[in-house]
Amino acid sequence: MSSNGSAETGSLAGSRLGVPAIVFFTVAAAAPETVVAGGAVSGFAVSGVNGIPVGYLAIALVLGLFAIGYVTMARQVENAGAFYAYIAKGLGRVSGTAAGGVALLAYNVLQVSLLGGFGVGAADLVRGLGGGAHPWWLYAGIGLAGVAVLGVLRIDINGRVLGVLLAAEVLVILVYDAAFVARPAAAGVVADTLNPAQLLTGTAGVILVIAFTGFIGFENSTVLTEEARGRRTVVIATYSSLVLIGALYGFSTWAMTVATGPERIVARAEEHSTELLFVLAAERLPAAVVTIGSALYVTSLFAAMLSFHHVCARYFFALGREGVGPRWWARTSPRTSAPTAGSATQSAIALLLVVVFAIGGWDPIVYLFFWGASVGALGVLLLVTATSLAVVGYFLRNGPGGHSRWRTLFAPAAAVVLLGLILVLTLSSFGTVLGVAPGDPAAWSLPLLYLVVALGGGAWGLRLRRSRPRTYARIGMGAHPGAVDDRKQRV
Repeated sequence: MSSNGSAETGSLAGSRLGVPAIVFFTVAAAAPETVVAGGAVSGFAVSGVNGIPVGYLAIALVLGLFAIGYVTMARQVENAGAFYAYIAKGLGRVSGTAAGGVALLAYNVLQVSLLGGFGVGAADLVRGLGGGAHPWWLYAGIGLAGVAVLGVLRIDINGRVLGVLLAAEVLVILVYDAAFVARPAAAGVVADTLNPAQLLTGTAGVILVIAFTGFIGFENSTVLTEEARGRRTVVIATYSSLVLIGALYGFSTWAMTVATGPERIVARAEEHSTELLFVLAAERLPAAVVTIGSALYVTSLFAAMLSFHHVCARYFFALGREGVGPRWWARTSPRTSAPTAGSATQSAIALLLVVVFAIGGWDPIVYLFFWGASVGALGVLLLVTATSLAVVGYFLRNGPGGHSRWRTLFAPAAAVVLLGLILVLTLSSFGTVLGVAPGDPAAWSLPLLYLVVALGGGAWGLRLRRSRPRTYARIGMGAHPGAVDDRKQRV
């Protein structure tokens, strides 16, 4: 693979990312401080139970099963389209085009949703520091401009930026955790909220759904396969990211319950909402440390925005390169090898939606940040579940390729069952996740968007099969369309 991209070749830069850089991209997308301060606290308040910490550990185990088959297939497939390519190779090209549409919708919604949180968070931070009151969309625009500029620079430069931002937010979270455990509530340092029995209650579905949203981003490692220093790099980075995210979420949310007492965490979450982490820190640490944590909450959102921007840009690139989307999506910079067309497309979509929300006057936290993140997470859950099934299909069709049946059949099949269960629970409790009243149309109409997009993508795949057979034959083949004998896959 060429190490220099151009508008003519449409290639990404090879061998620029090692394990640390890919871990930075994946963990930054998960936005640790945003999840701990926002998602976890909202989870306590919404579910009404204190078992969120064990929920994160349970989801880490389920995704660990998923990762076994996922990274095994990553050794066979090199494609910046990741889910799109895996599903095309395992479930057929028509399914792949459907997955491509779902992936574009899910990841763009996720990236834009973060702009809502970033805009409001930055405005609150500046106002709190005495900088005056400014509209959220001004800061969202500044954040978007920063992401747009970084998005067309070398991928390894972006990795360094994410590394600095991620290290800072993880450090402050650990400082807060240490303070919470050092000065616990009257109940002391107890592990009640890590009891697996919490998952046997009627609220287990909401706990698991909320916990799953915190892991969105760990799967992004395979999107960077073409730019990694070997496929083994991606494998190591995927497992490393999952372990880091699971351990950090489980420990940090447990530490918060230690600070409040397990019996008080729900009430405190309802009282303080997403300020709870900083309220608890203010009770134990100097004001300067709390202010730094608040600032890093905003940079956490920026890091996640940047990471998801790269994912979106590479999905546009992959679909353009194979002719599933407009060919110009495959244009890359001759200087940086960045997918400039995909990056510009994503930035334009984000700008448009920020403008629409600003003109409409809609609440950017409720309808852009929380609802957008929930809808995006649902799309990723659909893709993860379908990809596990695709792994099984791929290795049944092509043989294990020297890998054990545990890696190619049993682990991914178990992941299909468990992820399918979580998907059912997510759909059945989606209204609760959104915080709407029973029967609200949003609970079913927003998930329905994915069905519409998947059907449209599948129909486009069928049309390609009839009218552009050579383009259809290349679906999912990535940078080396002749490298794999794909004659067995005719669907």
